[in-house]
Amino acid sequence: MSLFSFRTASRMACLSGVAALALALGATAQAAECRKGPVTVGYIPKLDTDPFFQSANTGAQKAQKEIGGKIVLQAPSEATAEAQIAFINNMVTQGVDAIVISGNDANALAPALRRAQAQNVWVLTYDSDVAPKARSIFINQAQSELLGQSMLESLGKAINYDGEFAILSSTPTATNQNRWIANMKQTIASDPIFAKMKLVQVAYGQESEQINQQQTLALVQAFPNLKGIIVPAGIGLPAAARALDQAGLSGKIKLSGLGPVSLVKKYVKDGSLADVWWNVPDLGYLSYYAAQGLAQCTFKPEAGATFTAGHLGSYTVGKDGLVLLGPPKVATPANVDEFPF
Repeated sequence: MSLFSFRTASRMACLSGVAALALALGATAQAAECRKGPVTVGYIPKLDTDPFFQSANTGAQKAQKEIGGKIVLQAPSEATAEAQIAFINNMVTQGVDAIVISGNDANALAPALRRAQAQNVWVLTYDSDVAPKARSIFINQAQSELLGQSMLESLGKAINYDGEFAILSSTPTATNQNRWIANMKQTIASDPIFAKMKLVQVAYGQESEQINQQQTLALVQAFPNLKGIIVPAGIGLPAAARALDQAGLSGKIKLSGLGPVSLVKKYVKDGSLADVWWNVPDLGYLSYYAAQGLAQCTFKPEAGATFTAGHLGSYTVGKDGLVLLGPPKVATPANVDEFPF
């Protein structure tokens, strides 16, 4: 028997009857085997060309050098659940101990991730969550409500809380962005300060720089009175800024959103763009510490459990397995040089 075959067989044997029954009944099935030392962690970002995940990986690599273990990084060339499912299955076949994934679709990925859990693989999410029963914990940048409100507030200030605006998201199934958008809609409907702001359309850039540029200009053409666009996507925000700049509309159409500050620094400095951001390498750093801790059972994936993540300090697991990196910042001309990415 090969080493892989032996390891796979051992993992299947380690799945207890109780865990198998829980999986069949739809309860949360968590990998229960405690590893005795640093483990192999498989990372599956949304997209291989997204600089966001490349930057997050630098943080994970830093953590790996500090505490050992191994990173296996496999990223799809298209932002679809189908592409990620193939990598999930491949990770299990390779014998990784934990999978850290940024979900392209919350529900479509769940069956494959549940199968990974059933084979004693710990599953974590970062950046974009999946169905909670298909993972142990979710490493989020910040509270979803706070991110949505920050983007909306930033655009509101830029257009004096008055006029038409659009949202340019990535894909219709992007879990994190859909939560932010839902929060924006709820805030507009309930907070009188936004009463004069009108959301005219939610468009999608499909994780493509070219499509984001095309959609930006299409929104401007479709809505002559458009005053601003919120772009909650790392690839989309720089693309939208360049499209408006090339069309001579930079500053005339205000932008707000999420994106690498280093790629939009020019537009932050001239006041045409407000960027809500955080230290992206720290997200990868935190996720790696969390994955190693879970696999080695130094903490449990339950509310109130705590763990330490190197220079970032101590973290507490919240409700539904949520772990927050920390509050976001709004990049301004005064602080734009503070962001590493």
